[in-house]
Amino acid sequence: MSESAFETYIKNINIRELLESLDVPNIDALVKEIKHFTLNEAEKRDSIVLGYFGETAINHIVDSIVDCMLSSPRLPANAKVLDVGAGSGFFTLRVMKKLLCTMPSLSFYAMDLTPAMLQVLARKSSEITLFLGVAENIAGSVEQARKYLAVPKKFDAAYSTLMLHHSLDPEKVFASMREALKMRGKAIVIDMCKHFFTEFREEMGDVHLGFETTSIEEMGKKHFKRVEVEKMPGIRCESSGRAAELFIAYMLP
Repeated sequence: MSESAFETYIKNINIRELLESLDVPNIDALVKEIKHFTLNEAEKRDSIVLGYFGETAINHIVDSIVDCMLSSPRLPANAKVLDVGAGSGFFTLRVMKKLLCTMPSLSFYAMDLTPAMLQVLARKSSEITLFLGVAENIAGSVEQARKYLAVPKKFDAAYSTLMLHHSLDPEKVFASMREALKMRGKAIVIDMCKHFFTEFREEMGDVHLGFETTSIEEMGKKHFKRVEVEKMPGIRCESSGRAAELFIAYMLP
């Protein structure tokens, strides 16, 4: 069996060199995070997420993303959609499947910094173009990926699910998502509200203990004209009796 373009790409990418090319300020911190997800989560990420939320809450999260995608302004029929920090594709595949029922000509792309995560996703589906990158510099990540893969320079929509609290610089993530979008694009971010479970840093590799919704709105408004942030009622990330609420941010340039 011939090697896929993704397999060739993964073999030819050196993570540390990629991070250097993307001007990442704290490479050692990201390498540590990659190691955490490779060793602790890549192969069992799906079951971990399912355990955190349960099927009902997961369906609510997916439906919320899809509703934003289908809301006005409508995406073009052949829209290009990017999942930022896709991990093993737990939400990527569910969002894609639901959106393709309504818009069968959409193209899906998934970016993550952990090769092992993307390799898990690659085994699940060949319909998604996968590439390595950092959320704070999507444009640079795309530029590097385009040396090997057919990745567009701009996207019609970009979304992230439970990625922001792993980012080193959340505000740069908002700026990066805006830069990666076309003029009439849209961005969606779902993540945890502020909590005080400091042990999540070691247990889950978290960088931030969630976010105040007012802080998310402030960061979003620095880069997007329209920003709507609200808590997602009835949905919590549950871990050993500890629960953190979620928020959803919907943003338009």
